Amino acid sequence: QVQLGESGGGLVQAGGSLRLSCAASGRTSSSYYMAWFRQAPGAEREFVAAIRWSSGSTYYADSVKGRFTISRDNAKNTVYLQMNSLKPEDTAVYYCAADYTVIGGPELIPTYDYWGHGTQVTVSS
Repeated sequence: QVQLGESGGGLVQAGGSLRLSCAASGRTSSSYYMAWFRQAPGAEREFVAAIRWSSGSTYYADSVKGRFTISRDNAKNTVYLQMNSLKPEDTAVYYCAADYTVIGGPELIPTYDYWGHGTQVTVSS
């Protein structure tokens, strides 16, 4: 069993920055992908960014390319999401996810085996 603990959410003005963290615990092997998804009120959960743990390859939704950066710290088994130039439409609950079964693409919800509880990000205009 894997536990994912997110932190770093909060309230920020448009144009500001936040960094989210997600620490994975409970399993000794490394994940295949780790990712961030988000869900705004009344909307479906959507892909934000993913990283392939072994290679460091990254994947982004078009809506965040150039503004968000996903990275990892192997020693801490932690993934980060640096969010810059935040917009009100980035307001959502952000979820960390981990994939250990190597099935599916990094942008797909069913790919992921474990999910965090989410952290709220609110961007005011």
